[in-house]
Amino acid sequence: MAKSLSATAPTHVTTRSLAPDLARGFMLLLIALAHAPAFVSDWDAGPAALNTAAKFVKSLFADNQARSMFVLLFGYGLGQLAHRQHARGGDWTSIRKLLRRRAFWLIVIGFANTVLLVPIDIIAVYGLTLLVLAPLVRARDSVLWWTSILTLIPATLLLAWQSVAAQAGPVTMAEFMEPTFGAHLVASIPSWPVETAISTIIVVPGMLVGIWAARRRILDEPERHASLLRRITVIFVGVSVIGRLPAALLAAGTWTTTSAPIGWTIAVAHDLTGYAGGIGMAAAAGLVAIRVRRGRLITALAALGQRSLTFYLLQSVVWVALFYPFTLDLRDDMSFAATFGIAIGLWAASVLLAELMRRAGYRGPAEVLLRRLSYRRPAPASGSDDPHDSPARQGENTGHRL
Repeated sequence: MAKSLSATAPTHVTTRSLAPDLARGFMLLLIALAHAPAFVSDWDAGPAALNTAAKFVKSLFADNQARSMFVLLFGYGLGQLAHRQHARGGDWTSIRKLLRRRAFWLIVIGFANTVLLVPIDIIAVYGLTLLVLAPLVRARDSVLWWTSILTLIPATLLLAWQSVAAQAGPVTMAEFMEPTFGAHLVASIPSWPVETAISTIIVVPGMLVGIWAARRRILDEPERHASLLRRITVIFVGVSVIGRLPAALLAAGTWTTTSAPIGWTIAVAHDLTGYAGGIGMAAAAGLVAIRVRRGRLITALAALGQRSLTFYLLQSVVWVALFYPFTLDLRDDMSFAATFGIAIGLWAASVLLAELMRRAGYRGPAEVLLRRLSYRRPAPASGSDDPHDSPARQGENTGHRL
């Protein structure tokens, strides 16, 4: 295997680090805040002041930044998996096959999420990106960085194009919901392949940075990298807030512009600095892991992060149950701000449920399924080498997940 993959193999392959799980647990809150408003019909219904505040928060902290954090952590998990497999004596051929099996099943899970639940899915995009770019998991650091930088340009332009379109007025999922479950099952299938393929470019920059960070165990051993984490947190989060503030003010209706160049400049700044914000928030999780003790809240939040795929899919279940015409059909009965309340409540309930699962020794069912499909064997009771696995028998101290 290439030297860049093996040079920093972990010294303790069964130790689960706190920082990545904290980051994943918090990330699910941002994802819920980003997604929930998409399912209501009228963003201006209800209390104007609350809606304005919610739109500002969504644009500044969640939109295209939660995804960036998610993507970084996905890449970090891939880097961990490769390191641990190599430390256990695996060669690159076996690791590549494992990565591609995982990629295939991520595509399947993402497709099922899109068809059965909601057509807002990133899992299949992860899978397709990994399927195509699996060789980069062992590439030299310089290749990772140059590929990340070069793909950042088209990725940002694609996101900015979507953001510019949204400046003219939000297009919500409520406009495209089918009246029956049968129609819902087939509605997303024709566009799914193209949308998934195009979206892979958005994943590449952050994923490769995550692989690089995993090689250096930056979040696994945050104490050793505290100075770097502080610099990244301050600089990247600061850049993100400054770069995204104009778009947040625009989204909140504080000011408007009819200039196309200004609109594009705002959109590019918002989405480009969103990548920085995702990295900065992950670094902040590393700093938190250094300073906090494993109290009840931290343990529960980490338990959620260990089951992030399961609870990501649970969010989709809740959106369907609440908003679709063939379920409760609340899309016309809620304001923008009310969806924020639902998102926060769902996240809090997820933290509680994840902690109860941890205490009972239950892994996330989606994590267990993905592992068994990827490895083609039952998950071992202990000593997991899989970053997508979350065994409970060692106080949940093994493996890492998506």
